[in-house]
Amino acid sequence: MCTHCQKAEAEPRRTTREAGVTLIELMVTLSIMAILLGIAMPSIDSAMVGSKVNSYANSLVASSNAARSEAIKRNTAVTMCVSADGASCSSGGWEQGWIVLAGTDVIVRQEAASNGFRLTGTVSSISFQPTGVGATQTTITVCRATPTAGAQERVVSISATGRASTARTHTGVCS
Repeated sequence: MCTHCQKAEAEPRRTTREAGVTLIELMVTLSIMAILLGIAMPSIDSAMVGSKVNSYANSLVASSNAARSEAIKRNTAVTMCVSADGASCSSGGWEQGWIVLAGTDVIVRQEAASNGFRLTGTVSSISFQPTGVGATQTTITVCRATPTAGAQERVVSISATGRASTARTHTGVCS
């Protein structure tokens, strides 16, 4: 065997490749992430809208239940009405906010809805008798102001007995 061959076998082989990520690999990864994010964004937006619509519908139901409960507890008529200022009843849509009144006492105060949401009903005031029975039967629709086809809506129904319930609809018409 030659001395040069023995020396080459004795020395460890060196690799010149460094560990790391190339620019091309990084660009491919970022491109894939951008595509996946673009696909996920409409779903995230839809979930946020659905959450806000649910929140407003649940607030209406909770306020209605509070009004009914206070009417029974105080043995007097209690009113839930549209309120722009949070202190007195006013006319207009429920998206302005609402209050629950027992005489002149404000029991519950709900702030106005965010821009882009509508709360429409057939009446602007709902009364509950001392027995808890609702003197006014109504429905209030909670939706986006400019819905798209298949939009998320909630219909809050307050029966003549004073019970409130919600139903999900997807008509895409905010009325």
